[in-house]
Amino acid sequence: MTDSAVVYTEVKDAPGAAQALSSQVAEQFGGAKPDAMVVFAAPGYDHELLLRNLVEASHPGVLVGASSAGEFTHSARGQDNACVLALRSDEMRFSAGLGRGLKADRAGVARAVTSTFQGIGNTSYGYRTALILTDALAGHAEDLVDELTLATSGTYQFVGGGAGDNAQFQRTAVFHMGSVVTDAAVGLEILSNKPVGIGVGHGWKPSGAPMRVTEAQGARLVSLNGFPALQAFQKHAQATGQSLDVAAPIPFFLHNILGVETGAGHRLRVPLAVNRDGSVDCAAEIPAGALVSIMRTTANSAAEAASQASQTAVKGLGGNRPQVALFFDCVATRLRLGDVFGLELQAVAAQLGKAAMMGCNTHGQIARADGQFGGFHNCTAVVCALPA
Repeated sequence: MTDSAVVYTEVKDAPGAAQALSSQVAEQFGGAKPDAMVVFAAPGYDHELLLRNLVEASHPGVLVGASSAGEFTHSARGQDNACVLALRSDEMRFSAGLGRGLKADRAGVARAVTSTFQGIGNTSYGYRTALILTDALAGHAEDLVDELTLATSGTYQFVGGGAGDNAQFQRTAVFHMGSVVTDAAVGLEILSNKPVGIGVGHGWKPSGAPMRVTEAQGARLVSLNGFPALQAFQKHAQATGQSLDVAAPIPFFLHNILGVETGAGHRLRVPLAVNRDGSVDCAAEIPAGALVSIMRTTANSAAEAASQASQTAVKGLGGNRPQVALFFDCVATRLRLGDVFGLELQAVAAQLGKAAMMGCNTHGQIARADGQFGGFHNCTAVVCALPA
């Protein structure tokens, strides 16, 4: 049997927030200690103080989490708040790993994160899943997912996202028990003999002909079809009657992101800034030589994508009832939709039925599962459903 507690607080001081969260968990669990806790907290908190108080009050077996860019549950949502998913189970087994030095060594981080995993080489559990949270500002998340796949010999599915800071892009961090760490990634291993469902959807479609990435330097898109990348966005703005202010391009970019062709759909990348040479900085790496398109979407498309992702996650449970779900979507989606982002949350909740939901807006999303569009994403709804 698996029990879950999803709790949320708008208390702004770290000790008070920890007290509010831990007391709600204790009430729902009848005072029993959680086997695992997942914590998302806005950048305004003293994260170390928050975690220290949470650990002292709740005594979780393991704890992971991240700074966030918007926090929500099935019954509450907002910014600058904190939320917790607590789990107790006699059917699932949990462990947590931390890897440091993401900028320099993704393979080393992947090995460190998975060094505590109990399912590698162990056939006692039929299903292996890991929640992965990474310091978004350290970059290289796509490479990290690849290295995690290698470190686990392809026997795990991954879900999660990049830590956020309300799109300030100043400091993002991951949590491991009482530690707050930058340039790092954490993983929560979930072993089960029932399947864990993962679903992905984004609802964006190409709005123009594909272009070749003729030069890229990591997350900096230098040229498309041999011309400075900015020119492509300027031509698109003119053709579609939109305004692109080079000095303040975010309003345009939130509605005109890039889709990288993969052969199985488009992996999304959010442009962030324009440089003097006409190159464009993006939220994640773009491979040189790839075909990309400027993409478009609507609020209804985003809600439909979230609903589809939820359906896929529930279907992935193999007939089991969902107990609780984690939901991740991009801070760019929240900023673009504003209050209409609530439609996405409603769409997810509708597919989960009576199951609770907890999640946050992230700086990028992680999903790698059989039959799913895998890797590191932007502006993508990712749902992970745990079985009852």
